[in-house]
Amino acid sequence: MASKRRVTYSTRPNHAARSAHARGDKMFRTYDTSAIRPKKNHTPVIVFVVILLAIVVAAGIFAGSKFFGGSETNTNLLASGETATVVVQEGEGATSVSNTLFEARLIPNAKEFVSRVQALEAEAQLKPGTYTIEGGTSIDSIISILKQGPGMVGNTMTIPEGYRISSIAAAVEKATEGRVSASEFEAAASDASVYASSYSFLSEVGTKSLEGFLFPKTYVIADDATADSIIRMMLSQYQTEIASLDFSYAENQGLSHYEALILASIVEKESTAETFARVASVFYNRLETTGAPTYGYLQSDATTAYEVGHDPSADEVHANTPYSTYSNQGLPPTPICSPSLAALQAVCNPESTNYFYFYFAPDENGKMQYYFSETYEEHRATFE
Repeated sequence: MASKRRVTYSTRPNHAARSAHARGDKMFRTYDTSAIRPKKNHTPVIVFVVILLAIVVAAGIFAGSKFFGGSETNTNLLASGETATVVVQEGEGATSVSNTLFEARLIPNAKEFVSRVQALEAEAQLKPGTYTIEGGTSIDSIISILKQGPGMVGNTMTIPEGYRISSIAAAVEKATEGRVSASEFEAAASDASVYASSYSFLSEVGTKSLEGFLFPKTYVIADDATADSIIRMMLSQYQTEIASLDFSYAENQGLSHYEALILASIVEKESTAETFARVASVFYNRLETTGAPTYGYLQSDATTAYEVGHDPSADEVHANTPYSTYSNQGLPPTPICSPSLAALQAVCNPESTNYFYFYFAPDENGKMQYYFSETYEEHRATFE
């Protein structure tokens, strides 16, 4: 009896079986099984991508902060008389140069420097080289230096605190070696309305002169400087300097920005840096029109000195003239000089006192001493 034929797929005993097996295997391999496959978990990939992006953003912020010297304002700047040497590389842009200047303590804020360069459309004009720049040099002056190139730094002009326009004009004539005459500069500075569209703080000045607004500082005067460009450089410096001031106290006392500047100019002329805030308090007390012994009269000899051009006599300070603060209540018509930032700060934040009188005189060592009194009797007693 013949045995039954065994059929097996595992050993593939013949050609037909092997062929059938191959066709089945091929069909299985090409069959779309995505619908029955287990779903993949994408959460680890998403988390990885988010973390990676966070690292990239943080690195960018850090790099930008370093590149721009941060958004911080550097208050530890070089003083006048101190110098720093900086190198501008070939092809270096304003952002890189600003960081170098910031690290050298020559500018208070790198981003402000870049903004000013862009406003002046000067980025393409910054020349490579090694520069020695003095502390206290204005941003506009630094830009002027970098535009002229190393070894071509122009003439330095230092305007001390307390200068009036006529003295500033004489300094400009000297710094420009006569290219800008004193009379030309005074004429250009005689009408604030010419510059009011560029500097909002001039809006209330009208057609009065720029007295008080030409900020005392060390400037570099380019060879092609004009009266107009020098004035704009000084007004820009004033704008930069007052940005940190809070005028709310002066405003609460009824003073506008311009009037606060006028008072600061008187404080500058009537006192020293050590006594600015106390002398400012005396003048605020005197400006009170009710209850004050002086009934709103500042009684400052310095305002008449501005008008007559010398130390005034008793008759001159009491004369009925526009700048006599003995004959007229309140403030004089204009500032009497360009005050320092310290004098402006004193007007914005004076001491709190009940003083109405003061006088000053040199001591035995020649140092000026100030004496303050609350009443006229006490004031008179200090002379006896």
